[in-house]
Amino acid sequence: MEHYAEIKERLIAGSDTAIVGVDDVYTEAIADRATLAGQRVIRIARHRALGEGLYADNMRVMRAEGGLATVVADLDGIATLRGNHNAQNAAAAIAACLSVGVSESEILAGLSSFPGLKHRMQPVGRKGNVVFVNDSKATNADAAAPALSSYERIYWIAGGLPKEGGITSLSPFFPKIAKAYLIGEAAPAFVATLGDAVPFEISETLEWAVTHAAADAARDQAAQSAVMLSPACASFDQYKNFEVRGDAFVSQVAAIDGVTMLI
Repeated sequence: MEHYAEIKERLIAGSDTAIVGVDDVYTEAIADRATLAGQRVIRIARHRALGEGLYADNMRVMRAEGGLATVVADLDGIATLRGNHNAQNAAAAIAACLSVGVSESEILAGLSSFPGLKHRMQPVGRKGNVVFVNDSKATNADAAAPALSSYERIYWIAGGLPKEGGITSLSPFFPKIAKAYLIGEAAPAFVATLGDAVPFEISETLEWAVTHAAADAARDQAAQSAVMLSPACASFDQYKNFEVRGDAFVSQVAAIDGVTMLI
């Protein structure tokens, strides 16, 4: 971990302005050393307020100067920037834009029109109160956690070629999952982890998982629910890579009657 932090520190070594997240001891130390070296440092944080810099307050990005904080952007309602991790991403982008003279109005316009990243918590379709989310890039449990944390009612499509550790670490999000649709080689292991905590079916293929999840979500009376492909697994048992898997999900969503595609 120390070596990893050293590599990251090299990324800002030649900069006049260094934008550094300071939510752990490693990055806090990097920011302190950069300051001592005479660099201008803009600190950003995801989990705490700062006296100077930008930080996430739920889905608001705050700008602190001289101990006083103001809202620089409110991300609530921007579907492609859901989740506290995206508030952190936005804080970094805002800091970079402000440091090179981009106006706040231009920044707000950019945030509100951000289309999202393909296969990364990407809203791809909507039908009534159901949104379809392509998070195929989530090839392990840690990568799936941001998407699961960002929606309150989830019809979760998971599985593929399992990674070490499985999905045990995702158990805090199980109360959000209305039902899981398990595909690929990981299905039996995921069944064992879900146990009685989450209703599930073994769908085997992505096609069946999308069809069944869409039908179940359509009957849900919640204000919003998400049919989400966030596999927490590699794709290689059924697909060449996560991009092909994500494109297959999008194609199957597009084939559902009444879905309005968002991409």
